Amino acid sequence: MDFTAIDFETANSSRSSACALGLVEVTAGRISAEHVWLIDPQQRFDGMNISIHGITPSMVHGKPTFAELWPTIEPLLKGRVVVAHNAAFDMSVLRYCLDGETLAYPEFQYLCTYILGKKMLLDLPSHKLNVVSRHFGITLRHHDALDDARACAAIMLKLMEQEGQWDPLLLAASLGYQSGKMYAGGYMPFSVPKKPKKKRAVKELPSAASRSVTG
Repeated sequence: MDFTAIDFETANSSRSSACALGLVEVTAGRISAEHVWLIDPQQRFDGMNISIHGITPSMVHGKPTFAELWPTIEPLLKGRVVVAHNAAFDMSVLRYCLDGETLAYPEFQYLCTYILGKKMLLDLPSHKLNVVSRHFGITLRHHDALDDARACAAIMLKLMEQEGQWDPLLLAASLGYQSGKMYAGGYMPFSVPKKPKKKRAVKELPSAASRSVTG
């Protein structure tokens, strides 16, 4: 029951514009540490993004850049099971930020509580973070990076409890999913493993000799 939940907020539509990161460590099924950082993306802020998360250029003025924060963040991710709600977004933000600074990818496995929730909570009209949080009675200040990461961690624990699983990787595997992976030089998405294609039987044509005997 050990994992790390993360949530990024961005300054604009670019995945390389991380302006906040919330990170919550879970140990033995309990939150053991919480971290949150404002990040100077060194990019413009879009009004739409500001209206969503409330972070403004003045709030990140003088804050560390992603590259400056990375030595602090990397040890909290490396070798861990990392979870995020809509992990495709958060993992792409991480990758774009690393690529933009020519930083090596850390090695870890990751899961998506949004996809797991869609599989397990069939009665919900939506599986957005606020909807799933409301379903489980989890208090949430949506689009606050730390609160979103905290809610993601709580959802992961609730899903594990619902299935009677105490290992997030085993929970994903039991539902037919393969954990995503980030590693030096690349990544693999959180997904359903593809089934090997069946080989088509090739009908053998009779040889010339057999045709002459039977023909």
